[in-house]
Amino acid sequence: MTHDVAPPDEGASSEVLALAKVVARLRSEIADLEGVAASTAVLERAEGVLMAQTGISADAAYERLLERAAQRGRTLMEECWLALGRIRPGVTPVVPLPPPAPAEGSQRPPGPAVGTAVSADGPPDEDGLRPLLPRIAECLAEAGDEGDVAEMLRAVLAEAVGVDAVMIYTVTAAGSLELTGHAGVDHELADQWSHVPPLSGVAALEAIAARHPVWLEDPVQDARRYLLIGNPPERWPSRAWIPVPSDGIARAAVGFLRTRPGPFDPDTRTLLRRAVRLCGALLCAYGRPDDGGAEGAVAPDAVAHLQRILDVLSGPAVLLTPLRSATGEIEDYRIDAAAPESVDVAGRRGKELIGRKVLETYPTVAGTALWEGYQDTLATGAVYEGEPFRYQEVGAGFPQESVYSVRATRLGERLVVSWIRHDTNEREIRRLADMQRLGNLGWAGWNLTTDRVVWSDQVYAIFDRDAALGPIGLEELPRYVLPDDQPGIGAAVRRLLRLGHAVNQSFRITTADGVRHLRIVVESQTDANGTPVEVHGFFQDVTALRDAELALRESERAVLVQRGMLQAERALAARLQATLLPIPEQSLELAGLCVGVACTPADSGVNVGGDWYSAIELTDKSALFVVGDVAGHGLAAVGTMAQLRFTAKGMAITGSALIDVLRRLNNLLLHTDSEPSATATMVIGRYEPEDRRLTWARAGHLPPLLLRGGRATFLPQPDGCLLGAARDSAYGQAVIDLLPGDRLLLYTDGLVEEPGEDIDLGLDRLAKDALGLLREGADEELARTLAGRRLANRDDICVLDIHVPDEA
Repeated sequence: MTHDVAPPDEGASSEVLALAKVVARLRSEIADLEGVAASTAVLERAEGVLMAQTGISADAAYERLLERAAQRGRTLMEECWLALGRIRPGVTPVVPLPPPAPAEGSQRPPGPAVGTAVSADGPPDEDGLRPLLPRIAECLAEAGDEGDVAEMLRAVLAEAVGVDAVMIYTVTAAGSLELTGHAGVDHELADQWSHVPPLSGVAALEAIAARHPVWLEDPVQDARRYLLIGNPPERWPSRAWIPVPSDGIARAAVGFLRTRPGPFDPDTRTLLRRAVRLCGALLCAYGRPDDGGAEGAVAPDAVAHLQRILDVLSGPAVLLTPLRSATGEIEDYRIDAAAPESVDVAGRRGKELIGRKVLETYPTVAGTALWEGYQDTLATGAVYEGEPFRYQEVGAGFPQESVYSVRATRLGERLVVSWIRHDTNEREIRRLADMQRLGNLGWAGWNLTTDRVVWSDQVYAIFDRDAALGPIGLEELPRYVLPDDQPGIGAAVRRLLRLGHAVNQSFRITTADGVRHLRIVVESQTDANGTPVEVHGFFQDVTALRDAELALRESERAVLVQRGMLQAERALAARLQATLLPIPEQSLELAGLCVGVACTPADSGVNVGGDWYSAIELTDKSALFVVGDVAGHGLAAVGTMAQLRFTAKGMAITGSALIDVLRRLNNLLLHTDSEPSATATMVIGRYEPEDRRLTWARAGHLPPLLLRGGRATFLPQPDGCLLGAARDSAYGQAVIDLLPGDRLLLYTDGLVEEPGEDIDLGLDRLAKDALGLLREGADEELARTLAGRRLANRDDICVLDIHVPDEA
């Protein structure tokens, strides 16, 4: 029978929240009082030192501390730390104190004063007067927490003994380590090592447990035994972990880390041990655990004894200590000991539960039959064994529910509670079912001795088989496989049954939804003679994966076909371009001009462009120069280029005016069959050698560049939009008289354009490069040199260099 316990109502929840706020406030007040407690502990310990050394009373010791502090101009706490700094085990020698401060204006001697002993605990500080331990004692008076103590130890010991980093760890109630202070360690490493579980191979834990220092001086050997802090661990080749002395169980350790390799010498070891002993009172005061108030105080010896008993028990069990109010009413319970197999609904285990309070951790227990049973057991001593109840973990995300049977027994003023969790197997089965469903796989087992076969529900779903028909035996499996896959799966099953070889085989079956691709992964268990007696493994439906692989192959095949077609098209277009645009190997001589030509294809892409040129001498001894650029790439662009090139040449030869040539070419492109129509830019010029006059026109093309007298200028452009853009476009023309020595560059945009760059920057760069090449003497190959400078050009380049020779 299962007893469902409803969650507390809103009133009960409000009471729980109010209780949580009170607990938080009390913890804050305790934290504020820790400083006062630390100071009190230091004062009492210093009084005890004087009482032991001189035999005086406690009041007299207090008065003497006040008197010494007033004489030397120190605070009472500073004098207490100096008194503690003079402690030596077994003997009480007096450590020399610094001499009185020199009078104003007097000179301090550069070295130790005559008769002033320098401590053998370590090298003196920079003024050569004070030994290190009294200096540590003085600095401790200003320390506010463990972080200040770590910083102080590093600062004092860095130069003296090479301490580069200090880490202070405190043992929590759960047995783990908490980093409570550090210096010389970066924040990332401190966060990484802020919490260390109670694992074996942790030097700080070993030092605390054994109550003696652990010296790590050989990184290679130490790494085999201990978990070394740092990244890389060789960052500190020598380390020392020294437990903080305590009247009871040691609860803290101080780590000294050095980048200096080699062992710690005897004097350094003595110095470090005494430095930790000197800090012991303060560190113990900081690390004193919260005992929950006087009413809930725990006897450490009794709890430790019971914890040792619980450590050897099997099953879950915890020790609960009631926490009572001032009126004696039970407000909460604290877990003070736990067996290793104790696991709660959130997965916390063993020592992770120690120190937790019941209502803070499991708030919905308040007001339930379990809570009342605890109180009855404490009051009457009768063993509580309640009905199984359902508990829901309250927290963020999906709520966790579990069913428990709890048993509580009184032990003195505390409770020993054990429980049985009933839903563990149910939850594991549910998780296994979810895993099989999400992974589309199911487990199966065959007992070859009894011929018993077991399938999970998911295997029936994978095979599309009615569960009433039962599972399929291994020998029968090939009969359900497609004929093409039967030989492979049959051979694998035979090897499994005869030799015990594991199987990882893919095969196909037919279902109502079509062909499915399956995978079987099984292995066998054999008897003493090596004969297989049991087979277990899983089936997985990999149809979706196979479909994706086939789609990927088809896509790759289509890409390869398309790539081949594009490459073939590029090769054909390149051959057509080379046929239509033969590039001369040397400069042309036309109408008394020297003409250089350069045409360079793009470096990237699979298509050739539509850049072209014409440079011919006409029948009247004049010369025709044309440079054009068809938009787009590939065979279509090459075809348009050929159409424009030969049409322009034919019209010019028959005597048509330049602007008429451009107007008719524009109409030609507008009346082509392609949609949308092709577009192109073009510059055309006719040169008359008698008066060296060049008449030219443009259709959306970049301006020609004139190089004259060491200067570079772009010619003013007449009107004219690109070809194929608009009907009845009007085109203008311009005239320029060339002089001996002039050079005129006609070019396509691939020579100047860069993606994302303003075209004016490209034009300025072209003018500077052309002038620079002429100064360097590259005038004969100017066109080819300019085109060759365009590394990684993304577009075709075509350049005409028209040069008027100097007069003889």
